[in-house]
Amino acid sequence: MFDSILVVCTGNICRSPMAEAVLKDRLGSSRKRVESAGTAALVGYPADPLAQAVMQDHGQDIAEHRGRQVNALLLSAADLVFALDESHRRWMVEQFPQFRGRVFKLGKWRGDRDVADPYRLPREAFDRAYLEIVECVDDWVPHLLA
Repeated sequence: MFDSILVVCTGNICRSPMAEAVLKDRLGSSRKRVESAGTAALVGYPADPLAQAVMQDHGQDIAEHRGRQVNALLLSAADLVFALDESHRRWMVEQFPQFRGRVFKLGKWRGDRDVADPYRLPREAFDRAYLEIVECVDDWVPHLLA
């Protein structure tokens, strides 16, 4: 049973807060805890304005999000950790090998696909990242609610 999920990207201001919000939405009343962090987090920074705009367009508010660094405490509290791309997965298992069995790519069910980083790119990149995140999350939901 996965009661606590951590989503990890680089800065924790684009992909992982978007994925955190989508997971919370999809898991609804399942009472699972979903959080996010970054491997090189912009600690204390809000979600990127374009990430906020995309999420707002889909009825989700991430304005209160603040970036934070992934660490052993966050990883130990998570039953399942989603990396948004291979560099995040590799970094976590190299830095914290004791959590290797908990770390998977969000795109696992899509051939271990990466979700491209939209940071400092136009709005279209954020829209694309959102759609990829939704597809990947929707692939995971049946496994998370089983």
